[in-house]
Amino acid sequence: MKEDFVSTAPIQTLLDKASGLTETGGDPRLKAIMRDLIEAAMTVIVRHDVNESELWQAVSFLQDGVGEFGLLMPGIGLEHFMDLLMDARDAEQGRGGGTPRTIEGPLYVEGAPLVEGDVTLTDDPDDTDTLYMTGEIKGPDGEPVSGATLHVWHADSRGFYSHFDPTREQTPFNNRRRIKLGADGAYSFRSKAPNGYSVPPGGATDRLMQALGRHGNRPAHVHFFIEAPGYRTLTTQINFGDDPFAADDFAFGTREGLLPVPNRQGDSVFIAFDFTLEKARDADEQAFSARSRATA
Repeated sequence: MKEDFVSTAPIQTLLDKASGLTETGGDPRLKAIMRDLIEAAMTVIVRHDVNESELWQAVSFLQDGVGEFGLLMPGIGLEHFMDLLMDARDAEQGRGGGTPRTIEGPLYVEGAPLVEGDVTLTDDPDDTDTLYMTGEIKGPDGEPVSGATLHVWHADSRGFYSHFDPTREQTPFNNRRRIKLGADGAYSFRSKAPNGYSVPPGGATDRLMQALGRHGNRPAHVHFFIEAPGYRTLTTQINFGDDPFAADDFAFGTREGLLPVPNRQGDSVFIAFDFTLEKARDADEQAFSARSRATA
C-alpha cells in the first residue's frame, strides 16, 4: 500500500469528521492540530505496513505506561526537541545568549519550603558526599538579578527523588527548596550529593529503551527553575561533567554550557555555577509552562 492512500477522498473525509472540522462548535486551533496528528499516525501505519495486532500492542503499551509518560517524553527525545525548537524560535527573533534551557523532567514537586541565606536542602540521613554549590544569577549585561527565586531539586545518593521514592523513606521535600535571593543575586546551598540513576526496571520506559537497543541511564544532575521580576523564567539543570553518562544521557538533558566538572575534595563536592537570565518581553515569559506538576 502506498502512502497516498491517506490522501484519498474517504480518508480525508474521515479525518475532517474525526477532528471535528465538520462541526460548528469546538476550538478551531485544536481541530487543526488533531487533524494533523491523526493524519500523521495514519501515514506511519501505511508507510510501515503496521498490522492490526501491532497497532493494538502499541495501544496496550501506552495504556500500561501511562504513569511513565513523563519519562517517555524525554526518553524519545520530544522534550529535548521542544528545547531545540524554542532555541530556533528565539534565533528567528534575534534573541539568544543566557544559560541554556534544558528539560524539566517529570519529578518537580510544587510548594517546596521557601528559604533564604546559606541553605541546606537535605533533611534525611544519607551517608554520602556533601555537595556545596554557589554562584550568581545575572542579567544579559552581567547585572545582578534582584529578587530572584531559585527552585532546586535533585535525587538522593540512591538516585531516588523525594515524593517519588519507591522505598517511601524520604520526607516530602528532601533535597527540594525554593531559595529567595537578595539584591546581589548570589546563591549558596549544600546537600547530600546526588547520584545518577536508571529508569524503573521493567517499566514502560525501560522496556521501550531495551527494544530500541538503548539504555535508560541519567548522569548525576541538579534541576533548577529560576524566576525573577522582569526576566524570562529559566528551566534548566546541570549534569556532573565527570559522570560516565554525562555525554550519554538517555533523556538528552546534557547541553553545552551545563556540564560543570565538580571539584572533589575528600567527602566534599564543590560546584561554582552562574546563571544568566534573559529579559522578558511579556508576562507569559515570566511564568512557568502549563505543565501538570506533582504536589506533596
